[in-house]
Amino acid sequence: MNTDELRSVANAIVARQKGVLAADESNPTIKKRFDSIQVESTEENRRRYREILFTAEGIERTLGGVILFDETLRQRTRDGIPFPRLLADRGIVPGIKVDQGAKALAGHSGEKVTEGLDGLRDRLAEYRQLGAQFAKWRAVIEIDERDIPSAFGLRANAHALARYAALCQEAGLVPIVEPEVLMDGAHGIERCEAVTAQALQAVFAELDAHGVLFEGMLLKPNMVIAGKKCAHQAGVEAVAEATLRCLRRYVPAAVPGIVFLSGGQSAEDATEHLNAMNALGPQPWQVSFSYGRALQAPVLAAWQGREDRVAAAQQALLKRCNLNGLARDGQYARAMESTA
Repeated sequence: MNTDELRSVANAIVARQKGVLAADESNPTIKKRFDSIQVESTEENRRRYREILFTAEGIERTLGGVILFDETLRQRTRDGIPFPRLLADRGIVPGIKVDQGAKALAGHSGEKVTEGLDGLRDRLAEYRQLGAQFAKWRAVIEIDERDIPSAFGLRANAHALARYAALCQEAGLVPIVEPEVLMDGAHGIERCEAVTAQALQAVFAELDAHGVLFEGMLLKPNMVIAGKKCAHQAGVEAVAEATLRCLRRYVPAAVPGIVFLSGGQSAEDATEHLNAMNALGPQPWQVSFSYGRALQAPVLAAWQGREDRVAAAQQALLKRCNLNGLARDGQYARAMESTA
């Protein structure tokens, strides 16, 4: 393990004003995205769409990293440049999603555990050779108003995250550790904060036990937010305060950065919440973003699978990247949505 390199890459991804584009949708997930704009999910269409994202002019100013899917990591531009090299040449760190999806947790109805540890050491070595410098593993933490998640469900996912992270660092890859407490359901913000606290406590205990270098990893958590079906949705400031309160209690200051997932929030809400957290002043770690839909939804709407709309799609991505770059400094305002 080259600890200096791990530290350097982790800090580069969350450098000032920068965050992460999550372009790691599996083929079934990207098919759903394409279905929404009536575009067939062929390998060439998937390649072309990612090429549109990665070649948008100016995104390197606010993107420190891009998470790729296995297929995408192996693809090239029309000019034959491998995507990892294209990104690296622009100063954007290429990464790779390595988990193989969340499956039902045996004996624990309503809970899931993420699979993909079998053969991971060999896959990580190959991904490193293909140009990846970091990786990502997502744990899905189901939540209800009272009983889920169980202590065992949390422990099972925390253990898998830690084994993954240790293997990544062994291979010279920075692990992004993603314990996502879902925002589906009718639970309130208080319940979300309690479960998020339990998840973070379990995850960092396992990471420490596995000898993971905190300075050479990044955390990708959910924001502390009420479930979508909850009658009372907390305001922006309440979300920011609850999220930071929870993170300060359980995330070591040695971790270089926190790159939030958007978790189904609208593009505007995700940016506004990120801004509110940064407006509260300096934190022990960089407070940044690792958004998928919250960066890409406007891009898909603008593109519609048409070559004559590529420029419009790239402008939509640049706008969202720039607005989130401002939110990294607490300088975003909702009014900018109509003027950017």
